[in-house]
Amino acid sequence: MTRTGAGSGARARSGVRTGAGARTRLPPAVLTVRAAAALLAVAGLGNTLWTGIHEPGHALAFGVLITVGELARWGALPGEREPAPLGAAGALAYALLGRSGGESTHHGVLQVVAVLVAAHLVACVPHVARGTGPAPDQVARRVLTVTFAAVCFQPLYNSSRNASWSGEGPYYVLLLLAILVLTALCDAVLAALLLRSRTRHPYPPLLRDELRGLLGIGSAVCATGVVMALGVAVAGLWALPVLCVPLLLTHVSFRRFVAVRTTYRQTIASLARSTEIAGYTPHGHARRVAVLCRAVGRELGLSGNRLTVLEHAALMHDIGQLSLVDPVPDGATATLPAAEQRRIALLGGAVVRQTGVDPEVAVVVERQADPYREQPLSARIVRTVNAYDDLCGESLIGPLGALEQLRLGTAHDFSPEVVESLARVLARGGPAPVLPG
Repeated sequence: MTRTGAGSGARARSGVRTGAGARTRLPPAVLTVRAAAALLAVAGLGNTLWTGIHEPGHALAFGVLITVGELARWGALPGEREPAPLGAAGALAYALLGRSGGESTHHGVLQVVAVLVAAHLVACVPHVARGTGPAPDQVARRVLTVTFAAVCFQPLYNSSRNASWSGEGPYYVLLLLAILVLTALCDAVLAALLLRSRTRHPYPPLLRDELRGLLGIGSAVCATGVVMALGVAVAGLWALPVLCVPLLLTHVSFRRFVAVRTTYRQTIASLARSTEIAGYTPHGHARRVAVLCRAVGRELGLSGNRLTVLEHAALMHDIGQLSLVDPVPDGATATLPAAEQRRIALLGGAVVRQTGVDPEVAVVVERQADPYREQPLSARIVRTVNAYDDLCGESLIGPLGALEQLRLGTAHDFSPEVVESLARVLARGGPAPVLPG
């Protein structure tokens, strides 16, 4: 978060980890999840090779479907929660498959795992050749969640106990939906756990974000998985290509939405850079403040839209300086008188309102210079992190001195809660460093 070479050294002394060495060791939770998925993969492949494949036609059909779905992740955009929805839906459908064309199937849990792993291995070949293979954590989650669904359904169906519980009518559909709800919750818990182990952010807001994400493409994947399993149960494998079409169309629409959202964020980032291009703020200041604000917001439990508003406001927090005749030295508004800070903040809010950005962003920008007791939490975070970055720009102060200055200002200018959250984020390494240039 510093702007000089001396500041970088101070950052290292303050406990902020930099470089690749800080990320060489995987957290225990990540290692555990990957190890569990690897053991299941070995067990599934080994058992299938030893006992043979039950209903090889069905295994091949669903294996091809999963492979095609994984290949469709080609060209995935940043921010896609589920880059391979067709593969996920196909895997869930195979895990929940009890009948095909009116005849019972007997493939079992371990064959479900084997088909899933084999399909992933085949699909990985072209991705790895391009250097764009799926993340190991995503593959491990997929193996564990599909195994969970298969464990909940296959033993129950193969033992014929579901016939006495739900029969083959509406209650059978409700049973499949209940299993999928539990599977989706399992996936959300795993995803939040992996993110928590890597970022050390509080677990509840991470879990809320994952659960909120289930209402989007996640619900489409689960619904398609159920429909595929029921369609194949009645019409056989010919139902698969027909039932894939709605999810493919949903996937295309979702990618367009992600592309629009990415363009929107790039527009905000470009507006934020206008102060740097004009020479009002140092290069990279807005990015550094935004990255650290997001980390502090996570630490304080923000999630979803509140976190997005915070990040956008942090990117545009200095845009009011464009109205100044003479630039502030080094763009450090934290050293200006309170009245001047408020004037710049109000001008910045007026500019933001003219850009068509979310009005909540303008409110945060406008109120970033108010006394902290009168500010919303997002404005408190932006004010504190901006002041930290401004103070770090003075090489004689550095990160430790900047934190001390913030603590001294908690009587009126800075929220003690936000300052201590910032200190915790920095003490454990902070966000991924964003270096000037």
